[in-house]
Amino acid sequence: MKIYTVGGAVRDELLGLPVKDRDYVVVGATVEDMLAAGYRPVGKDFPVFLHPHTQAEYALARTERKSGRGYKGFTVYAAPDVTLEDDLARRDLTINAMAESEDGELIDPFHGQEDLARRTLRHVGPAFIEDPVRILRLARFAARFGFEVARETQALCRRMVDEGEVDHLVAERVWAELAKGLMEAQPSRMFAVLRDCGALARLMPELDALWGVPQPEQHHPEIDTGVHVMLVLDHAAAQGWPLDTRFAALCHDLGKGTTPPAEWPRHIAHEHRGVALVEALCERLRAPNDCRELAVLVSREHTNVHRALELRPDTVVDLLGRCDALRKPERFTRLLDACEADARGRTGFAQRPYPQAAYLQACRVAAAGVDAGAIAMAQADKTTIPDAVRQARIAAIKTVTKPALEST
Repeated sequence: MKIYTVGGAVRDELLGLPVKDRDYVVVGATVEDMLAAGYRPVGKDFPVFLHPHTQAEYALARTERKSGRGYKGFTVYAAPDVTLEDDLARRDLTINAMAESEDGELIDPFHGQEDLARRTLRHVGPAFIEDPVRILRLARFAARFGFEVARETQALCRRMVDEGEVDHLVAERVWAELAKGLMEAQPSRMFAVLRDCGALARLMPELDALWGVPQPEQHHPEIDTGVHVMLVLDHAAAQGWPLDTRFAALCHDLGKGTTPPAEWPRHIAHEHRGVALVEALCERLRAPNDCRELAVLVSREHTNVHRALELRPDTVVDLLGRCDALRKPERFTRLLDACEADARGRTGFAQRPYPQAAYLQACRVAAAGVDAGAIAMAQADKTTIPDAVRQARIAAIKTVTKPALEST
């Protein structure tokens, strides 16, 4: 029995990055050998065990043979005659197909170390085409490291899309990879890779439709809506904002990608279409509720937030009410963050002031300071309570000083 560190831990050590998790491959052992040594089995689809003391994961060396559609369509073979190179050959990218022996020797049969130096993401072998999840992983690694995708690897991804493999991905797996990619340093790289191979049009057609849609040049020097959305997303990532804020930033302009009915006023068309498309996308991806709710809110309200300094106090009260800002102040803050990303995610706008956020926060605080209970107690006619509370909140917001709308 021989044990090797494999995959991401080896890659990250070579890159000088902190190693979060270590995975191990065991060569020359059987399930019975592992059980006899005190390892606890946890693998459902293939033999994985937890170390009896450290609880680290140890997997028997294995090979995989394609036996059906999608990422689950594989037959796994794990036995003592499977070599380390056999196990590494089934992996996705050369930079993830390296191993380190217990005495520190690097085993690199597919030249992953060279690809690290070249800053290139390259598939290990033709088996890459058998698992469509690998397209998403490839895109995610591009977002994490900023590496370029090898031409032949991108060609394989396009072939997988053309042959319909991507269409067999289950929503939960797609969301899991997208969520990880959104949390990388430059998430726009993930969507560039997906778009280049055609996968974005199959997985998120609402987003893919934004490229080529023009915007007013005076507000969007980058002109193209798809380019703008990627700038917005990267701005949100640069601030270290959480997943729901980044997803909302990604989805905020989906309504611009379709043609509205002729009878709809333009601004209403964008708002209604955007909400409908966000809801449809979230349903298809099985996005968690916090991401879904914030994305819908930002899609519906971001134009109103941008116009905050022009709004009357009663309109601000209505905006706070639609956003449930008094009961959910943290979510309201994330809404404002996503709107700030929209305002600053434009060519040359990264440092432009966004006083709307501070103003609306001050309005929220003022409205929250109204003692609704005391007002209710003072009303002889209980039917007047809602309007009395509303009027008190309007009065409170009137005391908030509007900041100057600066420009650069």
